[in-house]
Amino acid sequence: MDVEDDRPAVPAGRERHPDVDRRPRRSHADLGLARKEADAHATRPAARREEAGVSAVQAVSVDIGCVRMTERHLHGDPPSGAELAAATGDIDAALDAVTGAVPVSQARTLIGLAGSVTTVAGIAMGLPSYDASRIHHARVSAADVHMVTRSLLAQTRAARAAIGVMHPGRVDVIGGGALILDRIMQRFGFGEVLVSEHDILDGIAWSLAVDMSRDARY
Repeated sequence: MDVEDDRPAVPAGRERHPDVDRRPRRSHADLGLARKEADAHATRPAARREEAGVSAVQAVSVDIGCVRMTERHLHGDPPSGAELAAATGDIDAALDAVTGAVPVSQARTLIGLAGSVTTVAGIAMGLPSYDASRIHHARVSAADVHMVTRSLLAQTRAARAAIGVMHPGRVDVIGGGALILDRIMQRFGFGEVLVSEHDILDGIAWSLAVDMSRDARY
């Protein structure tokens, strides 16, 4: 989890990632639910953030991704109460580590990246099929995230697979991903999540493209 504080204005000609609200003195928590672990990173490397006037306060990566939670705990179809309790305890323990490493209270916006987050958003929005143009930059309330999470964790695999927005490769792990997002929002008091179709790899590619474009001008 990475908290950024945007203070100085960006000099003319400097690019910034379009998915992040860049108003002065606005802090962000940028969350990515990867298939192996839950990470939250800044959009660009530290040196580039420094050049653009964006200071990264702190970052930490914790090993609680949707695949990890499914492999460790969520074996039933649907998962049992004991399995859900074990997964929740595992996530909460990891969030204890986040709390000790990152000043999450400074974050005003939770940005959820791709995968589990976009799937939860599509379900919460009631979309009949996956529509990236509607999901990207949608805002989903904590109450809706909680409702979708409870529903997913109570469903069988067949029921999840029948959901219109569900990608076949996410059917088995969406419950774990949704639970992580739900626990983060409850733990840190986020009232909503800003959803992005772009993930960490997109951010890295974007940063490299900006660097190449800048180098070509000199």
